[in-house]
Amino acid sequence: MSISDAEAKVMEALWAISPQTADELFTRISGEQDWQLSTLKTLLNRLLNKGAIAADKEGRRFLYRPLLQREHYVAEQSQSLLDRLFSGKLAPLVAQFSARGKLSAADVAELKSLIDRMEQP
Repeated sequence: MSISDAEAKVMEALWAISPQTADELFTRISGEQDWQLSTLKTLLNRLLNKGAIAADKEGRRFLYRPLLQREHYVAEQSQSLLDRLFSGKLAPLVAQFSARGKLSAADVAELKSLIDRMEQP
């Protein structure tokens, strides 16, 4: 499922707290985004059409909740990044960060720990 950066902002707000009305979402997001309420409603409709969220009617308003799980989205986006920039290989990505001095000692220790856990049967 392809989700734009703007739609991802809405999804992040819904993953953090759900369900929410459009007005509640607007209040949460408006501090970070310079959007009008109509922009948010357009994004909500796009996400509804994609099947990423659901809207449950409550009285005269709708409560929006995510259908797409954040973990699935992150996995899909991560794989897409690897595929597009590094031919699907993780080592060149890590090397890129390492070469630019973007890996702290804590990052390196965490990576070593992850590798150690993966190697254990």
